[in-house]
Parts: sequence; C-alpha cells; structure tokens
Amino acid sequence: MIRINLLPHREHKRQARRRRFLSMLVFGFLGAVGVAMLGFTVLTTRIDTQKQRNQFLANENKKLDLEIAEINKLKAEKQALLDRKKVVERLQSNRTESVRILDQLVRQTPEGVYLKEFKQTGDKMVLTGYAQSNARVSAYMRNLNDSPVFEQPLLNETKAATVGNLRLSEFSVQSQTERPAEKASAPAAVAGKASAVAASTAAGKK
Repeated sequence: MIRINLLPHREHKRQARRRRFLSMLVFGFLGAVGVAMLGFTVLTTRIDTQKQRNQFLANENKKLDLEIAEINKLKAEKQALLDRKKVVERLQSNRTESVRILDQLVRQTPEGVYLKEFKQTGDKMVLTGYAQSNARVSAYMRNLNDSPVFEQPLLNETKAATVGNLRLSEFSVQSQTERPAEKASAPAAVAGKASAVAASTAAGKK
C-alpha cells in the first residue's frame, strides 16, 4: 500500500524539530534532576561523616575529662597522704623532743631545786619552781646552759616564798630549746669557718 503524505513538507519538518526540542528538554530536565540528586547524596554523605567525626571527638573528650578527673583525684589523695605523713613525722619529732626535754630537766636539776611547772611555746620554755637558795638557782641556770637541749637561760624573777615551814626562793627561768638539727649544724658551721681561716692563713704565708 502506498502511503501518501498529505501534510505540507514544511509542517512535517516543524513537527520533527518540535519533537527533538521536547526530547532534549526532557533529557535536560532529567539530567539536571540526576545531578541535583547526586549532589544532594554527596552532601548528605559528607554531613553524616562529619556528624560521626564530631560524635567521636565528643566521646573522646568525655573520656579525657574522666581521665583528667581521675588524675586530679589521685593527685589530691597523694597530697593528702603527704600531708598526713608530714603530720605524723612532726608528731614523732615533737614526741622525741619532749622525751629529750624531760630527760634533761631531770638530769640538770640540782639537789635543792624543785620544779613546780614548765610551759613550752615553740622553742621557748618557762620553768618555775622553788630552790633552797639563790645560789641553787644560779647553779640550775648553769646546768641548763651546759645541757645539749637548753641554751641562753634568763632569770625572769626570784622572790622569797614559804612552803610549809620552809623558807625558799621561788624562781622563774626562761630558756631556749635547741632541736637536734640545729645542734648538728652548729659544728659544721664552726668547721667551715675554721677551714676558711686555715685557707686564708696558708695563702698569707705564700
């Protein structure tokens, strides 16, 4: 069967161009939609990845905060133990010093001297008591000055007193107490001065 195109030739071409244009328009639209969807997918993926990174960093920061808190707690416990150790050492030192002081008080108190009371404030000690005479008080002060614990005894007061039927001298003596560390450092200082004097003398002879 022979087909006869009754449409004009120009109209046929116009319709063909229109179909091509519509096809290109549809393909362009579909391509734009595809590119937009691809871009949206890539952007969403990046956002999700960044969220995961942020969450990871937040979790790590929480772990670090917990570790820092634990370290600070351990430091505080360590400092508390050190402070407690210092207190124990100081109490031990004070107890040892108290024993030395009591021992020297007994050793250095001569016959005819009776202690009534002693008070210690820091390295200062005040001794009060009775003596048969002022000479006994002087002897007591000399004994204190020669002891390894007391130094620089000073007579605060002496007055006549009656205890029972006895007439005695009531006295108050103030003295400094020396710690063992101070006693040990004194000979070292003297030795150092002696060495310096010897060195300067030898240099003068040269």
